[in-house]
Amino acid sequence: MNGRVKNKYIDFTVKRMLIFNELVRRYWSGNLNTAADLEDLAVHIRKKYGFEEKDMPFIKNHIRLAMGLDPNGEEPFRDEMDFVKSSGTVASPVVSKVSDEPCGYCDKDPAQCPKYEASLYRRSREASEDPDWNWEELKSSCDFGALAEKIEFLPLATLLRDGKTPVYATAAPAIVGQFGENVSLGQLRTACKLMGFQDLIEVAMFADILTIREAIEFDRLVKTVKDFYLTSCCCPIWFNMVRKRYPEMYKHMSPSVSPMIASGRILKKLYPGAKVVFLGPCIAKKAEIKEPDVAGAVDYVLNFRELKEVFAALDIDPARLPSDDVDHGSLGGRLYARTGGVSFSVKMAVNRLKPERVVRLKAKKVDGARKCKEVLDQLNNGEAIDANFIEGMGCVGGCVGGPRTNIDREQGRNCVNDFGEDSYILTPFDNRNVMKIMKQLGLDRLENMVNNQEIDKLLTRE
Repeated sequence: MNGRVKNKYIDFTVKRMLIFNELVRRYWSGNLNTAADLEDLAVHIRKKYGFEEKDMPFIKNHIRLAMGLDPNGEEPFRDEMDFVKSSGTVASPVVSKVSDEPCGYCDKDPAQCPKYEASLYRRSREASEDPDWNWEELKSSCDFGALAEKIEFLPLATLLRDGKTPVYATAAPAIVGQFGENVSLGQLRTACKLMGFQDLIEVAMFADILTIREAIEFDRLVKTVKDFYLTSCCCPIWFNMVRKRYPEMYKHMSPSVSPMIASGRILKKLYPGAKVVFLGPCIAKKAEIKEPDVAGAVDYVLNFRELKEVFAALDIDPARLPSDDVDHGSLGGRLYARTGGVSFSVKMAVNRLKPERVVRLKAKKVDGARKCKEVLDQLNNGEAIDANFIEGMGCVGGCVGGPRTNIDREQGRNCVNDFGEDSYILTPFDNRNVMKIMKQLGLDRLENMVNNQEIDKLLTRE
């Protein structure tokens, strides 16, 4: 571990993971129980990584963020461990400004620092979580971490160590390749079970369920060449941009929840009392699970970088574990992880559902916040777009380009394409897992998914 750090000027995405690693190791082994233990940890970090005494408030606030808590100025540790031991819900905002002053470890004039006083932030400790927030930009956040997101593992670790509450992990399809080129999803499933999870389930399976719903909705709403439909699946950046900035376009948007939210709602319906944890590449998903109309579906979100650090802290090497292989998702569901995947999957489903359809699905696929805004401006201004199905993804490349991935975008896209082709299930209609779940929920035919009151509760926003 020491090979990753020489001094306090290294990239903070490394520094904050080192702090998180120390936290996880101590808590999991039972050596982190009191405020005094946290004080000892802060001193240990200061000495080990070459910080100065004046940096202690900053170190303590990053310890709090790594515990899922808000920064607390120069206050000493008090009851932080009570929150962790109660498996408390991590509160908004998910990203916080650690200090109201310039951090002092950068040569930039604070007035010129895009992270210190950007339009993305209000002049307060709290981050502005509005639709103009460019979460992808946090990939290149300031070196010393004046801005950072909360990590939700420690309160989750209480549940995993206790073992009394069933906890399910649901994995975004972008997870493939993120923990080593030859590490399979089956090996990650084994690793999660070693940590105390009941199972690791592909979110691609829930994407399959939503694909069928999107296909039915498209067939119902797009009847002429002038009609168009905006898909809301997957990306909270795209969804919130439409909902909050383009009310006229919002009328054309699918009411479906994201596959992540669907996974939590359905698993909790099938397994009452269970907790659900989403594993993904995204910061915005941490905010999505707290939105009032979907809150309660998913309890915690861990990104791929955080999960990699958890594995390191607990001495779990997925590459050395046996593979527990189960195909949950179809080719189309797995391709949701990259730009164009949603369109590809829904188009296949529409063609399967209505092969004789006159108005064919013609997709417009945009990625990155700037391009998403451009296409919405065009639609809002009445400009013609040669498409009737608009797919938006907030990150360039889609989820494989998310801000908390472990591999680069192109490698991630290639891994996802291979992962999709490896599935034995071609379309959502061929997915027996989907059929089984729908029958358990009381649905006899997939074509009856829309306007079924019980299914609507699970798959649409309140």
